Amino acid sequence: MSDTVVMVAGGGGFIGGHLVAELRRRGVKHIRAVDIKPQDQWYQCFDDVENLQVDLREKESCHIACDGVSEIYNLAADMGGMGFIENNKASCMLSSLINTHLLMAARDVGAQRFFYASSACVYAADKQTDENVTALKESDAYPAMPEDGYGWEKLFAEHMCRHFREDFGLRTRVARFHNVYGPHGTWEGGREKAPAAMCRKVIDAKVSGDHTIEIWGDGKQTRSFMYIDDCLKGVDLLIHGDVIEPLNLGSNELVSINQLVDIVEGIAGITLKRSYNLDAPKGVNGRNSDNARIKQCFGWEPSTRLQDGMELTYRWIYDEYMRKYKGKAAPRGEAPLGAHVRKTARAA
Repeated sequence: MSDTVVMVAGGGGFIGGHLVAELRRRGVKHIRAVDIKPQDQWYQCFDDVENLQVDLREKESCHIACDGVSEIYNLAADMGGMGFIENNKASCMLSSLINTHLLMAARDVGAQRFFYASSACVYAADKQTDENVTALKESDAYPAMPEDGYGWEKLFAEHMCRHFREDFGLRTRVARFHNVYGPHGTWEGGREKAPAAMCRKVIDAKVSGDHTIEIWGDGKQTRSFMYIDDCLKGVDLLIHGDVIEPLNLGSNELVSINQLVDIVEGIAGITLKRSYNLDAPKGVNGRNSDNARIKQCFGWEPSTRLQDGMELTYRWIYDEYMRKYKGKAAPRGEAPLGAHVRKTARAA
Protein backbone atom coordinates (compact mmCIF):
# COMPACT_ATOMS: atom_id res chain seq x y z
CA MET A 1 0.00 0.00 0.00
CA SER A 2 2.96 2.35 0.46
CA ASP A 3 3.16 3.22 -3.25
CA THR A 4 -0.58 3.50 -3.75
CA VAL A 5 -2.02 6.99 -4.17
CA VAL A 6 -5.56 7.03 -2.81
CA MET A 7 -8.01 9.84 -3.54
CA VAL A 8 -11.06 10.53 -1.36
CA ALA A 9 -13.63 12.71 -3.10
CA GLY A 10 -15.65 14.46 -0.42
CA GLY A 11 -12.71 14.15 1.96
CA GLY A 12 -13.85 17.24 3.84
CA GLY A 13 -17.23 15.73 4.61
CA PHE A 14 -18.48 13.48 7.39
CA ILE A 15 -17.85 10.01 5.93
CA GLY A 16 -14.95 11.19 3.79
CA GLY A 17 -13.16 12.70 6.78
CA HIS A 18 -13.51 9.47 8.73
CA LEU A 19 -12.27 7.50 5.71
CA VAL A 20 -9.16 9.67 5.40
CA ALA A 21 -8.49 9.15 9.11
CA GLU A 22 -8.94 5.39 8.71
CA LEU A 23 -6.62 5.23 5.70
CA ARG A 24 -3.97 7.01 7.77
CA ARG A 25 -4.41 4.47 10.56
CA ARG A 26 -3.95 1.66 8.04
CA GLY A 27 -0.62 3.10 6.99
CA VAL A 28 -1.54 4.50 3.58
CA LYS A 29 1.21 7.02 2.89
CA HIS A 30 -0.13 8.89 -0.12
CA ILE A 31 -3.65 10.21 0.43
CA ARG A 32 -5.32 13.01 -1.50
CA ALA A 33 -8.47 14.48 0.10
CA VAL A 34 -10.63 16.58 -2.21
CA ASP A 35 -13.61 18.76 -1.35
CA ILE A 36 -15.40 21.87 -2.63
CA LYS A 37 -15.43 23.50 0.81
CA PRO A 38 -12.61 25.73 2.07
CA GLN A 39 -10.34 23.64 4.27
CA ASP A 40 -11.27 25.52 7.44
CA GLN A 41 -14.79 24.11 6.95
CA TRP A 42 -13.70 20.47 6.63
CA TYR A 43 -14.93 18.16 9.38
CA GLN A 44 -11.49 16.55 9.72
CA CYS A 45 -8.30 17.83 8.12
CA PHE A 46 -4.80 16.32 8.39
CA ASP A 47 -1.52 18.06 7.61
CA ASP A 48 0.18 14.88 6.35
CA VAL A 49 -2.49 14.49 3.65
CA GLU A 50 -2.61 16.30 0.30
CA ASN A 51 -5.71 18.47 0.73
CA LEU A 52 -7.23 19.90 -2.43
CA GLN A 53 -10.13 22.35 -2.75
CA VAL A 54 -11.82 22.06 -6.16
CA ASP A 55 -15.32 21.72 -7.59
CA LEU A 56 -15.63 18.11 -8.75
CA ARG A 57 -18.70 18.92 -10.83
CA GLU A 58 -16.18 20.31 -13.32
CA LYS A 59 -14.45 17.85 -15.65
CA GLU A 60 -11.09 19.60 -15.44
CA SER A 61 -11.13 19.49 -11.64
CA CYS A 62 -11.72 15.74 -11.68
CA HIS A 63 -8.67 15.20 -13.88
CA ILE A 64 -6.61 17.30 -11.47
CA ALA A 65 -7.94 15.33 -8.50
CA CYS A 66 -7.27 11.96 -10.15
CA ASP A 67 -3.79 12.68 -11.48
CA GLY A 68 -1.49 9.79 -10.54
CA VAL A 69 -4.20 8.06 -8.48
CA SER A 70 -4.77 4.30 -8.44
CA GLU A 71 -7.66 4.07 -5.96
CA ILE A 72 -10.66 6.41 -5.85
CA TYR A 73 -13.42 6.72 -3.27
CA ASN A 74 -16.31 8.88 -4.45
CA LEU A 75 -18.15 10.18 -1.39
CA ALA A 76 -18.74 13.64 -2.84
CA ALA A 77 -22.33 14.86 -3.19
CA ASP A 78 -24.53 17.83 -2.43
CA MET A 79 -26.79 16.23 0.14
CA GLY A 80 -28.16 16.25 3.66
CA GLY A 81 -31.04 14.90 5.69
CA MET A 82 -34.62 14.53 4.46
CA GLY A 83 -35.37 18.22 4.93
CA PHE A 84 -32.54 19.08 2.54
CA ILE A 85 -33.03 16.47 -0.17
CA GLU A 86 -36.78 17.03 -0.42
CA ASN A 87 -36.26 20.76 -0.98
CA ASN A 88 -33.10 20.74 -3.14
CA LYS A 89 -33.78 18.13 -5.81
CA ALA A 90 -32.01 19.92 -8.66
CA SER A 91 -28.89 20.43 -6.53
CA CYS A 92 -28.92 16.75 -5.62
CA MET A 93 -29.26 15.75 -9.27
CA LEU A 94 -26.27 17.90 -10.23
CA SER A 95 -24.08 15.53 -8.21
CA SER A 96 -24.35 13.23 -11.23
CA LEU A 97 -21.73 15.47 -12.80
CA ILE A 98 -19.28 14.54 -10.04
CA ASN A 99 -19.51 10.80 -10.55
CA THR A 100 -19.58 11.02 -14.34
CA HIS A 101 -16.50 13.22 -14.54
CA LEU A 102 -14.66 11.19 -11.89
CA LEU A 103 -15.32 7.99 -13.84
CA MET A 104 -14.01 9.61 -17.00
CA ALA A 105 -10.90 10.82 -15.19
CA ALA A 106 -10.38 7.43 -13.52
CA ARG A 107 -10.53 5.76 -16.93
CA ASP A 108 -8.13 8.28 -18.45
CA VAL A 109 -5.48 7.98 -15.72
CA GLY A 110 -5.72 4.19 -15.54
CA ALA A 111 -6.99 3.99 -11.97
CA GLN A 112 -7.24 0.44 -10.60
CA ARG A 113 -10.23 0.73 -8.26
CA PHE A 114 -13.24 3.03 -7.98
CA PHE A 115 -15.73 3.03 -5.09
CA TYR A 116 -19.07 4.80 -5.33
CA ALA A 117 -21.22 5.66 -2.32
CA SER A 118 -24.83 5.09 -3.32
CA SER A 119 -27.83 5.23 -1.02
CA ALA A 120 -30.86 3.33 0.21
CA CYS A 121 -32.84 6.18 -1.39
CA VAL A 122 -32.58 4.21 -4.65
CA TYR A 123 -35.17 1.73 -3.41
CA ALA A 124 -38.68 1.71 -4.84
CA ALA A 125 -41.09 3.82 -2.82
CA ASP A 126 -43.91 1.29 -3.08
CA LYS A 127 -41.83 -1.16 -1.01
CA GLN A 128 -41.50 1.36 1.85
CA THR A 129 -45.09 2.31 2.64
CA ASP A 130 -45.43 0.46 5.97
CA GLU A 131 -43.62 1.15 9.24
CA ASN A 132 -43.30 -2.62 9.67
CA VAL A 133 -41.30 -2.77 6.47
CA THR A 134 -39.82 -5.94 5.03
CA ALA A 135 -36.06 -5.38 4.89
CA LEU A 136 -35.01 -4.19 1.46
CA LYS A 137 -32.90 -6.55 -0.63
CA GLU A 138 -30.76 -5.33 -3.48
CA SER A 139 -33.24 -6.38 -6.19
CA ASP A 140 -35.92 -4.17 -4.62
CA ALA A 141 -34.49 -1.17 -6.49
CA TYR A 142 -36.44 -2.37 -9.52
CA PRO A 143 -38.88 -1.61 -11.07
CA ALA A 144 -37.35 1.78 -10.38
CA MET A 145 -39.24 4.30 -8.23
CA PRO A 146 -36.51 5.90 -6.08
CA GLU A 147 -36.56 9.04 -3.94
CA ASP A 148 -37.22 11.91 -6.34
CA GLY A 149 -34.08 13.88 -7.13
CA TYR A 150 -31.45 12.40 -4.82
CA GLY A 151 -32.49 8.76 -5.32
CA TRP A 152 -32.62 9.05 -9.11
CA GLU A 153 -29.13 10.60 -9.15
CA LYS A 154 -27.77 7.69 -7.11
CA LEU A 155 -29.44 5.08 -9.31
CA PHE A 156 -28.14 6.73 -12.48
CA ALA A 157 -24.63 6.83 -10.99
CA GLU A 158 -24.80 3.11 -10.17
CA HIS A 159 -25.47 2.41 -13.84
CA MET A 160 -22.61 4.66 -14.91
CA CYS A 161 -20.28 2.65 -12.67
CA ARG A 162 -21.52 -0.59 -14.19
CA HIS A 163 -21.06 0.59 -17.76
CA PHE A 164 -17.56 1.95 -17.10
CA ARG A 165 -16.70 -1.45 -15.65
CA GLU A 166 -18.16 -3.32 -18.61
CA ASP A 167 -16.95 -0.98 -21.36
CA PHE A 168 -13.57 0.18 -20.04
CA GLY A 169 -12.54 -2.44 -17.48
CA LEU A 170 -12.56 0.01 -14.56
CA ARG A 171 -12.91 -1.97 -11.31
CA THR A 172 -15.99 -0.23 -9.89
CA ARG A 173 -17.68 -1.16 -6.63
CA VAL A 174 -20.91 0.26 -5.18
CA ALA A 175 -22.44 0.29 -1.70
CA ARG A 176 -25.93 1.48 -0.85
CA PHE A 177 -25.51 3.31 2.46
CA HIS A 178 -28.33 3.17 5.01
CA ASN A 179 -28.30 6.28 7.24
CA VAL A 180 -24.70 6.61 8.41
CA TYR A 181 -24.17 8.47 11.69
CA GLY A 182 -21.44 9.20 14.22
CA PRO A 183 -19.17 11.97 15.55
CA HIS A 184 -17.50 14.61 13.37
CA GLY A 185 -20.51 15.32 11.20
CA THR A 186 -23.27 17.88 10.69
CA TRP A 187 -25.44 18.41 13.75
CA GLU A 188 -27.20 21.70 12.97
CA GLY A 189 -27.96 23.99 10.08
CA GLY A 190 -30.42 22.02 7.98
CA ARG A 191 -28.28 19.23 6.48
CA GLU A 192 -28.08 17.03 9.56
CA LYS A 193 -29.72 13.61 9.61
CA ALA A 194 -32.07 12.22 12.23
CA PRO A 195 -29.56 10.84 14.78
CA ALA A 196 -27.59 14.09 14.98
CA ALA A 197 -30.75 16.21 14.85
CA MET A 198 -32.27 14.31 17.77
CA CYS A 199 -29.09 14.67 19.80
CA ARG A 200 -29.00 18.42 19.18
CA LYS A 201 -32.70 18.87 19.99
CA VAL A 202 -32.42 16.94 23.24
CA ILE A 203 -29.28 18.84 24.25
CA ASP A 204 -30.95 22.15 23.43
CA ALA A 205 -34.00 21.23 25.49
CA LYS A 206 -31.83 20.20 28.41
CA VAL A 207 -29.62 23.30 28.35
CA SER A 208 -32.45 25.78 27.73
CA GLY A 209 -34.83 24.30 30.30
CA ASP A 210 -37.58 24.13 27.67
CA HIS A 211 -38.31 20.43 27.96
CA THR A 212 -40.10 20.01 24.63
CA ILE A 213 -39.01 18.47 21.35
CA GLU A 214 -40.45 18.71 17.84
CA ILE A 215 -40.49 15.51 15.80
CA TRP A 216 -41.01 15.54 12.04
CA GLY A 217 -43.93 13.31 11.08
CA ASP A 218 -45.81 11.17 13.56
CA GLY A 219 -42.68 9.50 14.91
CA LYS A 220 -43.86 6.08 13.81
CA GLN A 221 -41.76 6.01 10.64
CA THR A 222 -38.97 3.42 10.90
CA ARG A 223 -35.33 3.34 9.86
CA SER A 224 -32.05 1.57 10.52
CA PHE A 225 -28.93 3.58 11.32
CA MET A 226 -25.35 2.48 10.70
CA TYR A 227 -22.45 3.67 12.86
CA ILE A 228 -19.52 5.17 10.96
CA ASP A 229 -17.02 2.46 11.98
CA ASP A 230 -19.20 -0.22 10.39
CA CYS A 231 -19.48 1.91 7.26
CA LEU A 232 -15.70 2.15 6.92
CA LYS A 233 -15.27 -1.59 7.39
CA GLY A 234 -17.87 -2.31 4.71
CA VAL A 235 -16.33 0.11 2.23
CA ASP A 236 -12.94 -1.55 2.64
CA LEU A 237 -14.43 -4.99 2.06
CA LEU A 238 -16.26 -3.88 -1.06
CA ILE A 239 -13.51 -1.94 -2.82
CA HIS A 240 -11.03 -4.78 -2.32
CA GLY A 241 -13.55 -7.56 -2.94
CA ASP A 242 -14.90 -9.25 -6.05
CA VAL A 243 -18.60 -8.36 -5.78
CA ILE A 244 -19.47 -6.29 -8.84
CA GLU A 245 -23.13 -5.52 -8.11
CA PRO A 246 -24.33 -2.89 -5.61
CA LEU A 247 -24.63 -4.16 -2.04
CA ASN A 248 -26.58 -2.92 0.95
CA LEU A 249 -24.34 -1.44 3.62
CA GLY A 250 -26.44 -0.79 6.69
CA SER A 251 -27.57 -2.03 10.06
CA ASN A 252 -30.69 -4.19 10.19
CA GLU A 253 -31.67 -2.90 13.66
CA LEU A 254 -35.02 -1.32 12.84
CA VAL A 255 -36.33 1.45 15.12
CA SER A 256 -39.03 4.07 14.91
CA ILE A 257 -38.16 7.74 15.21
CA ASN A 258 -39.99 7.71 18.54
CA GLN A 259 -37.68 4.91 19.69
CA LEU A 260 -34.67 6.89 18.51
CA VAL A 261 -35.82 9.78 20.68
CA ASP A 262 -36.27 7.34 23.59
CA ILE A 263 -32.63 6.30 23.22
CA VAL A 264 -31.33 9.87 23.18
CA GLU A 265 -33.50 10.86 26.14
CA GLY A 266 -32.12 7.90 28.05
CA ILE A 267 -28.54 8.92 27.30
CA ALA A 268 -29.27 12.50 28.34
CA GLY A 269 -31.21 11.48 31.45
CA ILE A 270 -34.27 13.51 30.56
CA THR A 271 -37.85 13.02 29.38
CA LEU A 272 -39.32 15.60 27.01
CA LYS A 273 -42.82 16.57 25.92
CA ARG A 274 -43.14 15.68 22.25
CA SER A 275 -44.89 17.63 19.53
CA TYR A 276 -45.33 16.24 16.03
CA ASN A 277 -44.97 18.38 12.92
CA LEU A 278 -47.05 16.48 10.40
CA ASP A 279 -46.25 18.99 7.65
CA ALA A 280 -42.47 18.52 7.85
CA PRO A 281 -40.58 16.19 5.48
CA LYS A 282 -40.48 12.66 6.89
CA GLY A 283 -39.52 10.46 3.93
CA VAL A 284 -40.88 6.96 3.44
CA ASN A 285 -42.81 5.21 6.20
CA GLY A 286 -40.34 2.37 6.67
CA ARG A 287 -36.85 1.38 5.49
CA ASN A 288 -34.49 -1.37 6.66
CA SER A 289 -31.45 -3.16 5.24
CA ASP A 290 -31.58 -6.81 4.20
CA ASN A 291 -28.02 -8.01 4.90
CA ALA A 292 -28.28 -11.53 3.52
CA ARG A 293 -26.17 -10.70 0.47
CA ILE A 294 -23.30 -8.95 2.25
CA LYS A 295 -23.17 -11.76 4.83
CA GLN A 296 -23.06 -14.31 2.02
CA CYS A 297 -20.26 -12.45 0.23
CA PHE A 298 -18.07 -11.42 3.16
CA GLY A 299 -19.29 -13.28 6.24
CA TRP A 300 -19.86 -9.91 7.88
CA GLU A 301 -22.51 -7.26 8.47
CA PRO A 302 -22.67 -4.00 10.44
CA SER A 303 -23.10 -4.89 14.10
CA THR A 304 -22.69 -1.75 16.25
CA ARG A 305 -25.77 -1.43 18.48
CA LEU A 306 -27.68 1.80 17.99
CA GLN A 307 -27.54 2.44 21.73
CA ASP A 308 -23.74 2.23 21.72
CA GLY A 309 -23.24 4.34 18.63
CA MET A 310 -25.69 6.98 19.80
CA GLU A 311 -23.94 7.31 23.15
CA LEU A 312 -20.68 8.14 21.36
CA THR A 313 -22.45 10.50 18.98
CA TYR A 314 -24.39 12.27 21.73
CA ARG A 315 -21.27 12.84 23.86
CA TRP A 316 -19.44 14.37 20.91
CA ILE A 317 -22.33 16.63 19.86
CA TYR A 318 -22.86 17.68 23.48
CA ASP A 319 -19.23 18.78 23.76
CA GLU A 320 -19.40 20.66 20.46
CA TYR A 321 -22.68 22.32 21.41
CA MET A 322 -21.30 23.48 24.75
CA ARG A 323 -18.11 24.71 23.12
CA LYS A 324 -19.90 26.64 20.38
CA TYR A 325 -22.56 28.19 22.58
CA LYS A 326 -20.33 28.57 25.66
CA GLY A 327 -22.55 26.47 27.91
CA LYS A 328 -25.73 28.35 27.05
CA ALA A 329 -28.69 27.42 24.87
CA ALA A 330 -28.36 28.07 21.15
CA PRO A 331 -30.10 31.24 19.92
CA ARG A 332 -33.64 30.57 18.74
CA GLY A 333 -34.08 30.42 15.00
CA GLU A 334 -32.43 28.26 12.38
CA ALA A 335 -28.64 28.15 12.30
CA PRO A 336 -26.93 29.04 9.00
CA LEU A 337 -27.34 26.27 6.42
CA GLY A 338 -24.39 23.92 6.47
CA ALA A 339 -23.05 25.16 9.81
CA HIS A 340 -20.85 22.55 11.38
CA VAL A 341 -17.84 21.95 13.56
CA ARG A 342 -14.26 21.40 12.53
CA LYS A 343 -11.36 19.29 13.63
CA THR A 344 -7.78 19.68 12.49
CA ALA A 345 -5.34 16.91 13.33
CA ARG A 346 -1.59 16.88 13.19
CA ALA A 347 0.34 14.00 11.76
CA ALA A 348 0.85 11.24 14.28
